[in-house]
Amino acid sequence: MFYLYVVIFFLWTAIALYLLLGGADFGVGILELFSKQKNEKRIEKIMYEEMGPVWEANHMWLIIVIVILFVGFPDIYSVLSTYLHIPLLLMLIGIIARGTAFSFRNYDAVKDHWQFVYNKIFRYSSVITPFFLGIIAAATVSGTIDVEPTDFMNAYIWSWLTPFGCTLGVFTCSICGYLAVSYSLSQVKNFDDREYLSKKLTIFLFVVIVTGGLVFVCAYFSHVPLIQWIFGETVGWIAVILATISVFGTLYALKEKKYSWIRVLAGFQVLTILFAVTYRHYPNLVILKQGTLSLIEDQYIHKTIAMLAWALMLGSIFILPGVFHLIYSFQKRR
Repeated sequence: MFYLYVVIFFLWTAIALYLLLGGADFGVGILELFSKQKNEKRIEKIMYEEMGPVWEANHMWLIIVIVILFVGFPDIYSVLSTYLHIPLLLMLIGIIARGTAFSFRNYDAVKDHWQFVYNKIFRYSSVITPFFLGIIAAATVSGTIDVEPTDFMNAYIWSWLTPFGCTLGVFTCSICGYLAVSYSLSQVKNFDDREYLSKKLTIFLFVVIVTGGLVFVCAYFSHVPLIQWIFGETVGWIAVILATISVFGTLYALKEKKYSWIRVLAGFQVLTILFAVTYRHYPNLVILKQGTLSLIEDQYIHKTIAMLAWALMLGSIFILPGVFHLIYSFQKRR
């Protein structure tokens, strides 16, 4: 069981890091999209300097999640990749379009009218990708996946296209924008830029709270026991209380201009939300109409899990220091 827990730890950690770091990456485009035209160039400059192309490396965390599911939990991987292949495909198209547009708009030798096209692709794909990521997450736990479908729509459309899924998709987008602003505030030096981002932080924090409330409402009417998962045990209550306190901490830090605190608190809030939701229905990863798929019961053979655990542990020794040094060095050179 030790090796299985190692694999599960890496799976949860990779999901958390993709949301924290990759989410901020997507948030850059979201922030650009919802900025006034007169501020577009300012935001583009700030985000390019503060976040930079190094954040494209954060898709590594998504790759780790896919590899873990494919190798260690093939039944879970098969169900998700089959019945959720449409939102998965749209999410991957968004990732590719976003990375491509980012490269062309920043490194194109000729700055002509195509810059307008690159900007639009970058910004809209930055919304599309986390939106479908939220939809996939909702479909995974809402019990809408039917492995014994009667027709195409029930099998491949209604399993993910739900009010709860769409609301969670919007909530995910708002979290990404919130993370992007939070991370950038502690890095910018210009007074006007900090004042502008401070206003954006307040707006995104409000949007996160509102959309988070809508997620609970849609979950209730969609018969998804989200309230029970979070508030059904003491651990969930503690996570919610800590997240609430940290929100007030964020507002205090913003007032006192302690911008480095905001970065830490934003990450903490996201982690507590993720922990509160996943703790209650662990070890069940996927909830189907016909039952559940568990990380304990639906693991692959022990030898494969053991080899996967060793690969993850050894790989992390070589890869993680390089990734974090890349991020550090990119910030240091400024």
